[in-house]
Amino acid sequence: MTPAPSKPGPVRAGVDLVSDRFVVEADRRVVGIAVRAPGGYKFFSSDADFDRFEGRTFARARVLANSIAKLNRRLRRLADAGTGPVPAVH
Repeated sequence: MTPAPSKPGPVRAGVDLVSDRFVVEADRRVVGIAVRAPGGYKFFSSDADFDRFEGRTFARARVLANSIAKLNRRLRRLADAGTGPVPAVH
């Protein structure tokens, strides 16, 4: 006999459930993944432009998203100005 599929846990109205892991995008391209870790979410880069955040833990998913967006805006401005690569910030 095949076991019945498990039912999802309860969902409360008005509560956003955040996954233990998610894909991180910038300008509709995947730049890494985030995995829940002690203290927040740990970022793993899949794009060299975002390697400066590799292994960094962000307290909240929103903080990670804002950091990625801020760097992406900076990269776009520099690309538009034709100034070349961005120096690493640690």
